[in-house]
Amino acid sequence: MQLRIARLCLDCDEIHDAQQCPVCASETFTFITRWVPAPERRSRPRPTTTPSPRADLYAALTDDTARSTSGRLFKGGVLGLTALGLVGWFMRNPKQPRSETSD
Repeated sequence: MQLRIARLCLDCDEIHDAQQCPVCASETFTFITRWVPAPERRSRPRPTTTPSPRADLYAALTDDTARSTSGRLFKGGVLGLTALGLVGWFMRNPKQPRSETSD
C-alpha cells in the first residue's frame, strides 16, 4: 500500500486504502500523511525552462485579442439591449384614459 493513499480509520484504528473501513464500514478516516510525511517521488527536481520569445509573443497576442473581442461583444450587447428596450417602449400601446359614462 502506498503511503500517499493510506488512511487511518478514526473509529477502529485500522489502516486501509478504501473509501470505507473494511473492518467497521466507517467512512470516518484521516490520511496517514498527516503524521508521516511522504517522500518526494522524483529523484531529482524538474529542470526549469525559460519560455521562448515566441511563446511570450503568442501569449500577448491571444490575451489582447480576447480582451478586445470580449469588450466589443459586451458593448454591442449593451447597445443591442438598449435599442430593443427603446423600440419596445415606443411601440407599446399608450394607456387611454377611461371615460366615465353616466346612466
